Amino acid sequence: MAERDNRRRDRDENPEFADRLVAINRVSKTVKGGKRFGFAALVVVGDQKGRVGFGKGKAKEVPEAIRKATEQARRSLIRVPLREGRTLHHDVYGRHGAGRVVMRTAPAGTGIIAGGPMRAVFEMLGLHDVVAKSLGSQNPYNMIRATLDGLRAEQSPRSVAQRRGKKVADILPKRDEAASESTQVAEEA
Repeated sequence: MAERDNRRRDRDENPEFADRLVAINRVSKTVKGGKRFGFAALVVVGDQKGRVGFGKGKAKEVPEAIRKATEQARRSLIRVPLREGRTLHHDVYGRHGAGRVVMRTAPAGTGIIAGGPMRAVFEMLGLHDVVAKSLGSQNPYNMIRATLDGLRAEQSPRSVAQRRGKKVADILPKRDEAASESTQVAEEA
């Protein structure tokens, strides 16, 4: 019985996940004897291969708050399809409350162009090339939730083709047609 619990614990403590501390908030409560401090931690966890999640934890000590947040983040992982393992398949827009974010696919070598909490999500997700902008709230909780909302809407051509009952080649525009359309538009202008 004890061996089974140890195996389960070993499985939960997978070293394949990396975590990033995004924010720590200290709150104080004034009581008769002085002040009591509490801490809230915001953590992003990912395997850097297309899975990411976030969690928040509160405790009287910082390490305990971080541990709670990390556990919650591992329970809330989502899978995001990546193109060539480095960028998004298409541009996406995400929102949560007043937090609004725009994420755009980028060519190879662009890097992660994003600020603070969004950068942590992209690094833990394994994105290498993406351009993102936060348009609304600067609150890290809302920014992360808005980012994950947009990433949930991300769809790969394979999943769209499967849902429509078609082949991937039927859905994606052929490169010759896309190139000829862009030259026609340029010639007309």
